[in-house]
Amino acid sequence: MTTSWVTELQDALGADSVLTDPDVTAGYARDQAMLAPAGIPAAVVLPRSTEDVVAVMQVATRHGVPVVPRGAGSGLAGSSNAVDGAITLVMTRMNAVLEVSPADRLAVVQPGVVNKHLRDAVASFGLFYPPDPSSYDWCTIGGNLSTNSGGLCCVKYGVTTDYVMALEVVLADGRVLRTGRRTVKGVAGYDLPRLFVGSEGTLGVITEATLALRPAPKRPVTLAASFGTTAQTGQVVERVVTSGLVPSLLEVMDNTCICAVDDLLKADLDRSAHALLVAQSDTGGAVAVEEIEALAQLCRDAGADFVHTTDDPAEGDLLLQARRMALPALELLGTTLIDDIAVPRSRIADFLDGCDAIAGQRGLTVGVVGHAGDGNMHPTICFDPADDGQRERAFAAFDDICELGLSLGGTITGEHGVGAIKVDWLEREIGPVALDVHRAIKDALDPDGLLNPGKVFRSASVRDLPAVAELSGR
Repeated sequence: MTTSWVTELQDALGADSVLTDPDVTAGYARDQAMLAPAGIPAAVVLPRSTEDVVAVMQVATRHGVPVVPRGAGSGLAGSSNAVDGAITLVMTRMNAVLEVSPADRLAVVQPGVVNKHLRDAVASFGLFYPPDPSSYDWCTIGGNLSTNSGGLCCVKYGVTTDYVMALEVVLADGRVLRTGRRTVKGVAGYDLPRLFVGSEGTLGVITEATLALRPAPKRPVTLAASFGTTAQTGQVVERVVTSGLVPSLLEVMDNTCICAVDDLLKADLDRSAHALLVAQSDTGGAVAVEEIEALAQLCRDAGADFVHTTDDPAEGDLLLQARRMALPALELLGTTLIDDIAVPRSRIADFLDGCDAIAGQRGLTVGVVGHAGDGNMHPTICFDPADDGQRERAFAAFDDICELGLSLGGTITGEHGVGAIKVDWLEREIGPVALDVHRAIKDALDPDGLLNPGKVFRSASVRDLPAVAELSGR
């Protein structure tokens, strides 16, 4: 039987924008964190405008129906996983680049714009949108904003929030908040855009973003270097920081990842290497050559087994392909449980060694790939989910890795978000006072607890919602 709120949504948005067929809605139940818990939405709604989103939130508020905002579903923490009986609000039809202003060096976009499409749209103006998650060719800007995504070039350019100038957000009760500005500077009032960026859809639904752009990068110069020990690798990363070098990219792969990628690509990688660093400079010309040569010398001084540099973009792309294919290569080894830990750059070697020890203790394969330039690591646990013992050990290893990250002065997530899979770990990291502040903000903006319940933390106002308790557990 069609419920009254579904009929109201169909009347407001049109029947083709409100999907209720269980065979269809099940396809929107989860993101790429395949082991994060998920329910089945009662309806999947695909708005085409801010007005549509307003209508959805007004109907949801009247009837007390939870709403889970969702982009392309590329997330890795279960942030957009469905809640039983709720609305999953899919923003992919709102996919317009509304404006590109070269004079103000900004773009205005809807949340369904794919990251790469924005890059392509501004490239013709000689401009560049830097944040580049590994899924940049299909993830959406709205999802990037929701989780404050990073990517390979964070070491030089920072993360998504560093490019947010203004937002349009539909609040839980349907009011439209416009916050931020188009000016380069501005400190009038609280910095509300940064409050919504990274909030994982728990405070409002982002319907428009004004984003800062940068001048297009120059022709890159690329480096690859292999090392016999993690200590050598960590030494290079530290010396890059202390020497004042700022490469546009500095990535690391451990031996497990090197071998997995070599098996997949047949790339003749050094399978005996304990770690591989890949770096780039996009400053262009002689300056880029000089920067990469300085980094190459740091690698040689640290005792690198192999150092190679190139100013050929095609060859550079091949070297980067090895890094970008690390996770797909690990997926061939079994189901993957991907972690997202950031540690101080001075502790990267300790973290790599710690993950290797955890793999041995738990009897599992753990490959580590990550953004060495900012300390954001992605340990990936490979296992057979049909084997109850392996599954149990995989989740135990996941917890071990989170504990290791915190013990090294790190954080439980550098760019994927807390989502549904790290709710308990957030409280351990931030402590009870910070958690109370989170809950106070949530209750002020979403007093009925309708927006993405059970994600990020357990808000007191949503504990009695159906499926929330189950969603927050494993």
